[in-house]
Amino acid sequence: MTTPTDKREGSLEAPTRHPIEWQSEKYYDQASLTTELERVFDICHGCRRCFNLCHSFPTLFDAIDESESMELDTVPKSVYWEVVDNCYLCDMCYMTKCPYVPPHEWNVDFPHLMLRAKASRFKEQGASKRDRILTSTDKVGRFAGIPVVTQTVNAINRSKTGRAVLENMLGVHRDAPLPEYHSNTARKRLRDLRKESNDNPDATPDTSGKVILFTTCYGNHNLPSMVEDLVAIYQHNGIFVRLPENEVCCGMPKLDLGDLAAVERAKKSNVPELAAWVDDGWDVVTPVPSCTLMFKQELPLMFPDDPDVLKVRDRTFDPFEYLMLRHKSGRLKTDFTKSLGKIAYQVPCHLRVQNIGLKTRDLLQLVPDTEVEVIERCSGHDGTYAVKKETHAISKKIARPVVDRVKKSNADRFASDCPMAAEQIAQDLGGSVASNPFGLLREAYGI
Repeated sequence: MTTPTDKREGSLEAPTRHPIEWQSEKYYDQASLTTELERVFDICHGCRRCFNLCHSFPTLFDAIDESESMELDTVPKSVYWEVVDNCYLCDMCYMTKCPYVPPHEWNVDFPHLMLRAKASRFKEQGASKRDRILTSTDKVGRFAGIPVVTQTVNAINRSKTGRAVLENMLGVHRDAPLPEYHSNTARKRLRDLRKESNDNPDATPDTSGKVILFTTCYGNHNLPSMVEDLVAIYQHNGIFVRLPENEVCCGMPKLDLGDLAAVERAKKSNVPELAAWVDDGWDVVTPVPSCTLMFKQELPLMFPDDPDVLKVRDRTFDPFEYLMLRHKSGRLKTDFTKSLGKIAYQVPCHLRVQNIGLKTRDLLQLVPDTEVEVIERCSGHDGTYAVKKETHAISKKIARPVVDRVKKSNADRFASDCPMAAEQIAQDLGGSVASNPFGLLREAYGI
């Protein structure tokens, strides 16, 4: 059996990501896919470094250990799909654990192999009604944003009876935190930003000083106050902010489903306008790490020859990354009026894999008399994984170490860059309310 210390040639080099060949017929070929699953699963079995990440790896390793030969050859093929279903493409195995990622000759990219399996199954079988609804964030948000409908949807989501009905009809777990919907969306509240002047922006070597804000489905429909906080912070720091004229979901939920054609449709709606803004000297920012990652990584890997995708990738920033770049050039205001005490801060997986460092922590720690305890563990949410009846309990188990760390920290506040992860964790903190880091920074500024 090969061990993790064998054949590590190339493992000390920076990991590289190969383009996703999703437009090739071979990508969906079942025989080829099965062969690759067997190859990678056998390598994972011989390594097992990822045993404490998502539930995919315990599912695989337990099945092997309980099989007749205690090797992969006697594991039922049905288990392969259980492994696939428990991967929510967090990328942490690739970025932090696996010694065999490219340029290693074994060329292991576990998350993108799981994506290939999801895409192959979606092409053959489609998806359940529940999964199609949960990943249609634009449609759900627009429908739930109709004023009378908004009140009804929110009432159902807060009702034990309503949640029982949702669980029975759609398989949405009755205890999973569901977001509130708003008819007065972020794009409505900030409609005047479309008239924002861009005269004489305060540029730095790394930033233009003028930002196109992609509000995201969650920021627009579910947490518009988060977007308002971000805009207030940027304007306080002299950064011009505009909204794109048109915006649809970034495509991450459909990517997780394996519906790559839907991802392409989202790309065709979003990228041309964003690229035009980039051509005019604007930078792109999104308030949710998964959406930032979509523009920075997944779309470029799916469309490596699309010049518009690549130019958007090169000018897309995490919000705190952008502010810290401004700070490096002396353009960040530090006229804070209030300390924030001790903050327990969970770093979302989709932020960690961007490899930009802990910019949220770094900025919050500029606030006087403020301490940030960093928790680099997964919340287990994944947008839909924590909501599904069959995986909700597993997601809570994954989140438990984070919950325990927050409780032991005796922090005054708890925050996460991902609002969905924040709600998942806060639910088990005994009535604590999660803060978004933009709100905390706005409070520190007193604006």
